[in-house]
Amino acid sequence: MRLDQFIATTSPLSRKEAKRAIHAGNVEVNGEVWKDTGKHLSADAQVMLEGERLILKGERYLMLNKPGGIVSATRDSEHPIVLDLLPAELTEVARNLHIAGRLDADTTGLLLLTTDGKWSHRVTSPKTQCPKTYRVNLSTPILDSTIAALEAGVILHQDPKPTKPAQVKVLEPRLIELTISEGRYHQVKRMLAAAGNHVEALHRQSIGGIVLDSALQPGEYRELSEKEIASAG
Repeated sequence: MRLDQFIATTSPLSRKEAKRAIHAGNVEVNGEVWKDTGKHLSADAQVMLEGERLILKGERYLMLNKPGGIVSATRDSEHPIVLDLLPAELTEVARNLHIAGRLDADTTGLLLLTTDGKWSHRVTSPKTQCPKTYRVNLSTPILDSTIAALEAGVILHQDPKPTKPAQVKVLEPRLIELTISEGRYHQVKRMLAAAGNHVEALHRQSIGGIVLDSALQPGEYRELSEKEIASAG
């Protein structure tokens, strides 16, 4: 791996800032100052940035605030994808980075990405029943009968098995928080349709104990904390 790429991956610095730090003589490799940004590191190299050792992480765990119009896929020849929002130095290093729990293109909010296949399976597996909370904008004010249906479980179109009971919190007549523990195809939209309403906008707020960081603007991401990783997996 190139020295500037390694620094950008293992520190808060961007690729451009990493190059500046290298040129300024702030980077040591195996005890020697390196000023060549493109020089490649050996697998056992010890890299110090201003006296602090940088270590390449193993598995990666990210949260991203997904904007609308972005496809939850790692490849798509016709539409912008989630990986397009991440810096190249990250996707180059974490080549097996994938999405744990996809969102429709028009749905916004919390998206999890990881290189850890076992962790993503625990997050998405129906057996774990990991709760997911959505903020749902509705076309018409929600009725008490609709709330009761959602909380009891509804029969979806062309799906004879009723949904598991959901939790509903009414924020405004046309705005609710809906928590479900399944991950069926277009489930929230189909649930509201089956209960007699229509979803105008959908935003995922949390998965398990991971809540979307309010500091993240649409398209921004950050690493998960150890506590967050444990809470969802």
